[in-house]
Amino acid sequence: MTLPTRRRIPNRRHAETFEMSHGNKNARFKVTVGFWPDRAGPAEVFVSGAKAGTEIEAVARDGAVLLSIAMQYGVPLAVIGGAITREQDGSPSSIIGAVVDRLLPASQPTTTTPSLA
Repeated sequence: MTLPTRRRIPNRRHAETFEMSHGNKNARFKVTVGFWPDRAGPAEVFVSGAKAGTEIEAVARDGAVLLSIAMQYGVPLAVIGGAITREQDGSPSSIIGAVVDRLLPASQPTTTTPSLA
């Protein structure tokens, strides 16, 4: 059995930062997305919460690390988006799920760098 290999991202790459609200208290999160240099979509994600040191920020940061590693191993965002926990109305239950939903349109290869604005 051949194990998949992790695609490494260069030290310098295009990245975009934006803010998102999520949860019943509309918690604010800062999200930075790094892109593959060949414009093949997002390669990494960083998420930080409004309150440093809280459990929810730690979970968001750890979730972003896991999401980044999955993308670097070639797991399609559509697969991740289909596996995340969702509310009855179909909205994501977590900030990581909300980030995945926001990234889904940017995961399609283009000739220009995708914009998340």
